[in-house]
Amino acid sequence: MAGTKKYAAAAVAAVALITAPTAAYGAPTGKAAPAARSAHAAVRPAHVPALPVVKTAPTARIVAPGEHVTEPGGAEFWLTAEGKHWTTPDDPSPQFRSVVDGNIDRGTPGVSAQVEGTAQGHFTLSGLYYGGKGTASTVTVRTTAGTLHAKLLELAGDPGWGVWYVGADLPATGEGLTVKHVVVRDTTGRVYSRLDLI
Repeated sequence: MAGTKKYAAAAVAAVALITAPTAAYGAPTGKAAPAARSAHAAVRPAHVPALPVVKTAPTARIVAPGEHVTEPGGAEFWLTAEGKHWTTPDDPSPQFRSVVDGNIDRGTPGVSAQVEGTAQGHFTLSGLYYGGKGTASTVTVRTTAGTLHAKLLELAGDPGWGVWYVGADLPATGEGLTVKHVVVRDTTGRVYSRLDLI
């Protein structure tokens, strides 16, 4: 009986020695274990409001006097203080439309239009725009083949005029292409100038 008591006491002491370091490591004596924190909560950034996206209306490309700009179909345009100059693949001789010869009134909103086609069915449409209030931004060209969106060119400063141009590829049916309307809008969406042909 005495031997059994000694054996039981030794077993209890051994269990205490085995578990004591684990208990001490898990929770120091007299101190509560810290509450578990979520890893998500630890790295959550402060709320930052999204900034509004500001869209800027397009404006004309500013070119230097005599700087050539090529339309994808091969036509070239350049501006001088006197007006619009251009060539086309089928007519490499420079053409000219004056803004100083008195044929246009730059104080009154207006648009002109020229249409030139190739035997392969490529059309180059272009013209002057002038006299509008605000800053010219977009040009919509309605034609017998659909609506086209043109690009704009201007000289630096405030010349009061610019050039629009766009190319279109159509099946070579021999029917050609006719301009119905050209509408230039400013950066606020208001009509800067327009041309109504049909």
